[in-house]
Amino acid sequence: MSPDLSNADWPKREGLRALTEALGAQDIRWVGGAVRDTLLEMPVSDVDCATKLTPDAVIDRCRAAGIRTVPTGIDHGTVTAVLDDGPVEITTLRHDVSTDGRRATIAFAQDWQDDAARRDFTINALFAHPETLEISDYFGGLDDLAARRVRFIGDARERIREDHLRIMRYYRFQARFGSELDQEAEQACEELSDTLKGLSRERVAAELLNLLSLPDPGATVERMFNRAVLRVILPEAMLIHVEQMRDLIEREKAQGYPVDGLRRLAALLPPMPEIAEIVSARLRLSRAQRARLIAIAERTGADGEYPLRLAYAEGAQVAIDRLLLAGLDTSEIRDWKAPNFPLKGGAIVARGVEAGPAIARILRSIEKQWIDEGFPGEARVQELLDQALRAST
Repeated sequence: MSPDLSNADWPKREGLRALTEALGAQDIRWVGGAVRDTLLEMPVSDVDCATKLTPDAVIDRCRAAGIRTVPTGIDHGTVTAVLDDGPVEITTLRHDVSTDGRRATIAFAQDWQDDAARRDFTINALFAHPETLEISDYFGGLDDLAARRVRFIGDARERIREDHLRIMRYYRFQARFGSELDQEAEQACEELSDTLKGLSRERVAAELLNLLSLPDPGATVERMFNRAVLRVILPEAMLIHVEQMRDLIEREKAQGYPVDGLRRLAALLPPMPEIAEIVSARLRLSRAQRARLIAIAERTGADGEYPLRLAYAEGAQVAIDRLLLAGLDTSEIRDWKAPNFPLKGGAIVARGVEAGPAIARILRSIEKQWIDEGFPGEARVQELLDQALRAST
């Protein structure tokens, strides 16, 4: 792979030029995703910066240059520069003093290679000079990029013991960039998979949903299952559910739906709301995510019977989820907007019915028939009301 960033647009951003002038080209390097993704000819959004300067020095120099900063992670040496063309995270070079698999005690460093050595994968440890764009590759990351191989820096088991979440990161990066498998990484993740139990549930959930939100993580998730990694974080998932998720991915593609990590998580679970409730609690999902996951697990109404009825009752999102999981066509509800039921209790009271339980019964009866008839207009609803009132007397 030719280490050439000269055709990339992002190094030419005015904000990055101003930041380079403020901090000094000799003291900063672009690092990580922007460098990696450019070499893979993938779009770049965020740019990260490594520096020999301490956070205080970064803040002072940016202030002198009129660049606003936010101490987003100053305990770990990170300051964010707020630029017109996008924020840039600036992190002081570091090396690990101690780690326990969940957090690290770090010290600031002055050597680029020291900082590169504490990163997770070789493809994430590429530094680019801000002016010459020359790439520093200390651990063979360029060769790994060319081979589409995700490889830990140094001993894979040691790197995982430093931060257990690297197991999940490995699978996510492998699903996104990988082609050639690194057997040492695969074996290390399998051997140390139980260490994931000690991580915060929020961190595991975030990585899992990020993985499932990739274009096609099916083969990776199946490998996680076969290597007994998936059962540590999602013991409810069986091979049949992994296959169900792979089928879902194909249906999403065929019907033109964007990727959706939560829908794919639902596919990895049995269709049982009580299990969705347990998984939601374990992964500390948000209230909205939890409600949707439980609603998808219900599965009722996804048997091809009147999709509009399902969309009206559960909302279009859940209806689409259930129909896709059932292998059914969603075109009828894709752009459908549910109508408002054109009858209120007050209209029934005005017709002489005493306020009370009878009003609710009449409303429910008419609404059901209105749905069954395909949501007719107000004139038909009035006819249904007339019929209901005649029947009640």
